[in-house]
Amino acid sequence: MAEARPRVAIVGAGFGGLACARKLDGEPLDVVLLDQHNYHLFTPLLYQVATGLLNPSDIAYPLRTIFRHSPNVRFRQATVTRVDLASKLVRLDASPPLSYDYLVLATGSTDNYFGNQEVARVSLGLKSLEDATRLRNHVLTCLERADAEPDPEARRALLTFVVVGGGPTGVESSGALIELMEIVAGKDYHQISRAEIQVVLVEGTDRVLNAFSVRLGRYAQRVLMKRGVAVRTGALVKSANGHSVTLSDGTAIACATIIWSAGVRPSDPVGEAPLPRFRNARIEVDPWMRIPGAPGAFAIGDAASPRVGDRELPMLSPPAMQAGRYVARTIVDAVRGLQGEREPFHYVDKGTMATVGRNAGVTHLPGGLEFTGFLGWLTWLFVHIYYLIGFRNRISALGSWAWDYVRHDRPIRIILASSAAPKRV
Repeated sequence: MAEARPRVAIVGAGFGGLACARKLDGEPLDVVLLDQHNYHLFTPLLYQVATGLLNPSDIAYPLRTIFRHSPNVRFRQATVTRVDLASKLVRLDASPPLSYDYLVLATGSTDNYFGNQEVARVSLGLKSLEDATRLRNHVLTCLERADAEPDPEARRALLTFVVVGGGPTGVESSGALIELMEIVAGKDYHQISRAEIQVVLVEGTDRVLNAFSVRLGRYAQRVLMKRGVAVRTGALVKSANGHSVTLSDGTAIACATIIWSAGVRPSDPVGEAPLPRFRNARIEVDPWMRIPGAPGAFAIGDAASPRVGDRELPMLSPPAMQAGRYVARTIVDAVRGLQGEREPFHYVDKGTMATVGRNAGVTHLPGGLEFTGFLGWLTWLFVHIYYLIGFRNRISALGSWAWDYVRHDRPIRIILASSAAPKRV
């Protein structure tokens, strides 16, 4: 009778979890990749789904297709309710618990409203395909309603879109949203003029893109303002309802749309386990990405970080992917009985980038090399095409971008109203 092979449970099929599973493909162990969705989602392009440039299928790829020919990696669609580190069990919502020999927590993150439940109730996030589709439906519905709205105040609120958070997601969403408005105002919606539409970007610090240099942040802000985005820096969202948002300086903005991109927190199935954590609740792992006091357990990506001086790794996809591959190699070494410990994990920063809109991007590369404008936008485009999974997805996304660039048109403007799911007997 064949001896049972070690089992690796990878919780989360985002960038880190997928990178780990791919690295373990073909190795002498059994891998179970768990996720509540049956696809890998390219989250950096969610805002382009929300603004009618890409189809949802362009940025999602079936996980079972990725591992169709794998001899040892199996995917299971399930929601993880809890992870018991002491008993080495992953508890699932509708299945028996899954035991493991090695665990990789790659559960990603969710929106962080910093305890402001009032804002959370009326804001639209951008962390999932459902969020992006809901936002697209909402924006287009606001335009439909405004086109027929006789009351000037109600019309003004319907045509005001507030984006909270001046990081890459907020900047990219604002730029894409104002481009969408340029396309449809006065054309598809004949009763709406471009002058009536307001896109407001609210940032709590003194500039946008704080993770970038001052020069790149100022460039991005300058481009946004030139294109019609009202940028409000040094202001926090104090309160909000379905009709307006109030800032910390007392300014009230009448609006029907609040897009939240001001912060994230880790999705953590470990719960209240006594683990060392950073202030933002990420698990503080050791330099080898191991969870303290939990043999065989690792945590990567947005869920965890080693301490890097007095800081932590950024909550971005490159550190997650590098950590996923590193942990996979560590597990393989342990299974094969290799002596000695690997060098601690070292994140290699290959640069950061963001797009501000058509022909405008910012790119920072190691060594202080920076690009703006068309070159920054072109760099961003090719990097994102490279990291998209699936040849069809790359061709489809590239085709949509080319169509928009040449025709200045975003044809994916269908409002999808879904009914409630049928009850199960």
